[in-house]
Amino acid sequence: MDQQQCIQNVHMNGGTGETSYSANSSVQKKLITRPIVEEAILNMLSNLYGNNTISAATSKPRKTTIGITELGCSSGPNALSVISRTLEMIYNKHCESGIVMPEILVFLNNLPSNDFNTLFKDVGNFCDDLRRTKRDGSGPCFVAGMPGTFYGRLFPSDTLHFIHSSYSLHWLSQAPEEIKKTNKGNFYITKSSPASVVTAYLNQFKKDFMIFLECRSEELVEGGKNGVNTCGKEQFKRSY
Repeated sequence: MDQQQCIQNVHMNGGTGETSYSANSSVQKKLITRPIVEEAILNMLSNLYGNNTISAATSKPRKTTIGITELGCSSGPNALSVISRTLEMIYNKHCESGIVMPEILVFLNNLPSNDFNTLFKDVGNFCDDLRRTKRDGSGPCFVAGMPGTFYGRLFPSDTLHFIHSSYSLHWLSQAPEEIKKTNKGNFYITKSSPASVVTAYLNQFKKDFMIFLECRSEELVEGGKNGVNTCGKEQFKRSY
């Protein structure tokens, strides 16, 4: 399966039914490393404001926009959990310091075949809850979908302050070309796959991950943070 086929055809089960990703993603939720995410957010806020922030009590507050994205968001409750916590921490930080709340841009990314319809039904409820709990004190929050592969540029330079991706980067841009003849028609590692197939997938991951980091480095502002949570094995074992 080449990259274009992956972009067009690979996605989680949509909807909210019994077999949907939305109803079967509790394990992924448990594995989100919130302490690391929260540390990254606080560090980002410190880098953003430093000692130069003008508080609401001074003559003219500085207008600030904070860009946030969830890469590989799929749909369901996990898609907005880290975004919700990020906004809560930004709100608390500004309340404590008297800083005028910034405008927030939230981008939800996945491949074009993702179930964005279900996702944006949840976004509507998310925005309603935000307005109800924080009222006018939360500042404007704009949410948009950003369809496309994260193995390429998605945003203009210096757009994002915080990037988060949880359990998405093990999905590669494509199956390695060299496995077509050696992996018996499979585009994944099986019990019968030779060692060369494992090596091919490792090399593909290294290539994809480097592209991912290079693209994000262009899109992050200076002092921005990129939080990635993914899965892997310390040593490959031929058991599944």
